[in-house]
This record gives sequence, C-alpha cells and structure tokens, in this order.
Amino acid sequence: MDRTSGLPPASRIDAVIGSVTQPTNREHALVVTVDEGGASLGTCTVAEAHAGSGVRHRAFSVLLRDPRGRVLLQRRASVKTRFPGAWANTCCGHPAPEEDLAVSAARRLTEEMGLRGIRLVEAGSFAYQATDPATGRVEHEFDHVLVGRTDTDPIPDPAEVADWCWLAPSSLPDLPPRLAGASARYAPWLAPVLRLACAHWEASGRG
Repeated sequence: MDRTSGLPPASRIDAVIGSVTQPTNREHALVVTVDEGGASLGTCTVAEAHAGSGVRHRAFSVLLRDPRGRVLLQRRASVKTRFPGAWANTCCGHPAPEEDLAVSAARRLTEEMGLRGIRLVEAGSFAYQATDPATGRVEHEFDHVLVGRTDTDPIPDPAEVADWCWLAPSSLPDLPPRLAGASARYAPWLAPVLRLACAHWEASGRG
C-alpha cells in the first residue's frame, strides 16, 4: 500500500470527535433486512443481523478518491466486532429504517473519517456472506457501493479507524486478485467494492 500522507495531529482528531454525536451502542441500532434482490423485508438489530449464520440486511460501502486518482482506504479499529484490524474501503455502515442511503453514508463519513460535504453516487450493489474467524460474527449483506471525490485528508475517529492510506492508482488493477491471497489483512467486501467503483469510474470517463 502506498501511504502518501501521515496522520493529522491529535488536536485535530479531538476537535472532530467533539463535533460528532456518537451512538452509545451501535449493536442495538436497527438495520433493514432484505431479500435476495435487495427489497426491504423488515428490521432487526445489528447484533441479531451478525449472529449465527447472519441475517441478510442492507449495507453501504463508500470509496473516495482524490484528483490524482488515489483511493482512500482505512484500517478498521481493533475494537470492531467484525473483521477488526482489516484494511477496508473508506467507510462502511448500515442505513437506518427509512433513512436515505446517501444521507446515511455521508453521516458515517463524518463519524468515521471526519469528512463532510462530499457528493456520493451509487456505483452498484452486490451481496456477500462472510464469517470473521476471529470473532465468529457473520456479515450477510446486500451492499450498495457509493463513490465520491475529495482532495482532503481524513481526520479519523481513533475509536473507529486504526490507520488510513491513499492507495496509488497504479496499484488498483492488480489489487483485487492479491486480496484473495491475504484474506486476514483485508475485509472480505473490499475486492468487490473496488471492482464496482473502478468500473463506474471507467464507464463515466473518469477512470
């Protein structure tokens, strides 16, 4: 990975954390359960959705890139209940029932990465199921991929993000196949997120 910029000072991180309202326990929040095609069925808690064999539910993954074509990745904090310490896309989350997808994604960008005011566009969706061998929790998600552009370094919440990097565009074509051989280091949804985002940028003439 091409870490092309360093972490901001702690004082800047503290300023962002103080400006964002953090939920007391995200495991108790409601998510939207869906069928195989992504149609809404009902709701359950985050904890219920990721227990046992998992309950298919709606999720989103955001991937940002800068004017140089670099994409912004984060390393998930060690306290995460699913795939802690794994490298993933810019941010992830679940829309609340009746919450607009883009609104929810923008909120999580602020909460996790301290980034605001970024226009997000849906690049596609995919479904996957994966078990975290370390925690036993299961991801069973219908995942909407949203992309956007920024020329700003993140100011992450250290309770959410352990590290971050800008990945050089020259690394992107070969990255998805490499992820399969290093599954412990990368979140299982990262490869399909990268494929959909890159395909969207290519189709829109911004590849």
